[in-house]
Amino acid sequence: MATVAEQLIEILRQAGVRRVYGVVGDSLNPVVDAVRRADGIEWAHVRNEEAGAFAAAAEAQLTGRLAVCAGSCGPGNTHLINGLYDAQRTGAPVLAIASQIPSAQIGTGFFQETHPERVFTECSVYRELVSGPEQMPRIVRTAIQHAVGIGGVSVLALPGDVADRDVPVPVGRSDMLVRKGVLHPPADQVERLASLVNRASRVMLFCGDGVRDAHDEVIALARRVLSPIGHSLRGKEWIQYDNPFDVGMSGLLGYGACYDAMREADLVLLLGTDFPYDQFLPGKRTVQIDCDASRLGRRTPLELAVHGDVGETLRQVTGRIEQKTDVSYLDGMLRKHTRSLEKVVDAYTRDIEHHTPIHPEYAAAVLDDVAADDAVFTVDTGMCNVWAARYLTPNGRRRIIGSFLHGSMANAMPHAIGAQFAYPGRQVVSLSGDGGLSMLLGDLITIRQHRLPVKIVLFDNGSLGMVELEMLVDGLPAHGTDNGQVDYAGIARAVGIDAERVEDPARVKAALTEAFASDGPYLVHLLTDPNALSIPPRITGAQVKGFALAAGRTVLNGGVGRMVDLARSNLRNIPRP
Repeated sequence: MATVAEQLIEILRQAGVRRVYGVVGDSLNPVVDAVRRADGIEWAHVRNEEAGAFAAAAEAQLTGRLAVCAGSCGPGNTHLINGLYDAQRTGAPVLAIASQIPSAQIGTGFFQETHPERVFTECSVYRELVSGPEQMPRIVRTAIQHAVGIGGVSVLALPGDVADRDVPVPVGRSDMLVRKGVLHPPADQVERLASLVNRASRVMLFCGDGVRDAHDEVIALARRVLSPIGHSLRGKEWIQYDNPFDVGMSGLLGYGACYDAMREADLVLLLGTDFPYDQFLPGKRTVQIDCDASRLGRRTPLELAVHGDVGETLRQVTGRIEQKTDVSYLDGMLRKHTRSLEKVVDAYTRDIEHHTPIHPEYAAAVLDDVAADDAVFTVDTGMCNVWAARYLTPNGRRRIIGSFLHGSMANAMPHAIGAQFAYPGRQVVSLSGDGGLSMLLGDLITIRQHRLPVKIVLFDNGSLGMVELEMLVDGLPAHGTDNGQVDYAGIARAVGIDAERVEDPARVKAALTEAFASDGPYLVHLLTDPNALSIPPRITGAQVKGFALAAGRTVLNGGVGRMVDLARSNLRNIPRP
């Protein structure tokens, strides 16, 4: 005879779940004990349930498999909410077990009473209370299918007393969806798409996360229509490598000619992107291809909405598109892209290897060189987003994830925990800011306890740098952004993690090399220049007064790493029909 909790864990094992991230606690104890006694699944003890939810989000995002986190009743499960928002907005399949007070006490204002099936409404695709043993197997499988099938968070509210009840009937097996199928676009939409592209003379492709597994198809289409290719931050890892059509990234962190290429095109194809900043979109002559119909047209008016997988759609349409011969638009955008990068790169590379405090641009460039070819980078929200966008070079094997849609601070280290659990033999690097790391600092202990060889590269400018930049462009003096001087390397060593504090730029490469060669966790604490990007290379007084489009682009248009070399190479080898 098994308990409800044991049956729950068995169903999770059948779904391929390998661990549950969480913090133990009274109402959750039956579930934790069921994990203890089960083979093939482990309890990943974190110090804050928020970190557990972020870790599950990272594991699910990187592997595409269901990941699970858990919190005890009341505050135990409400701590999950920020990480679950991140998972939901990323489309990561995560199941959250939110244990509940004794079932007989629900509705009485009992100690620690909350209603998870209500609390998590906005950050989940499914949530339900398990009120009895007979109900549990079907509800859990339904929750799993929602998380995997739709892509997002399912929340299971489970009272501790229900979890502890005996169930006389074995749980049995039921086949579950663990990988989604490929969505084929309607034939008439493919025909209209081909017609629009054939009639256009200047076509631009803008790519998001939805072009994963479609790199070759995108490049083939660009070669057929001689299109420049831009990307969002989430699209960077999937399309920037081996791409002779690259014109950079759009948005507030953007660089290069992506924005100009989009504005000068007479047809823009949005490929697998839900890019939220509509001020950077053309607002006309736009086609969007996405497998999620709810995203179509919600950012900008569309000439055509195509409901389908990006790769499959392009495979069907490219053969119907005529080869274009006029290379002037592509040539012009590649030249503009190269000039744009060359114009700003000097201000951020000249003598920076000797500059103290350390230029973060220099440190990021060295990090890119030293890191493994298949490294997984997790990136804190804030200035670390800038360094990742500008300096981390994708190659088809590296992964770069962050809270790019939810925009939460403190995500990088817990994301790295989930990434390292998922890939124990792979290099995982957390690009952490001092603001982000300090928010969930306790989970350094989690890394040490589980002996996870996570490498934390801390960019410490002693402030909330991105917030200071936001204040700058609003014409406001920085206030409340100072983080003070903290010896994070000393804190890491105190919990048993090897660490080095680096103030001399000449020491950056050696410190990172030693850290990455270590078999265990390591923190490299870089003291970086707090004024980096505070005084950009080009800005006018009028631009400072508001986050106008030009100001946003100029303020953040500094430091592009080796991408200028890539642009020069592409310009020398403009693809010809």
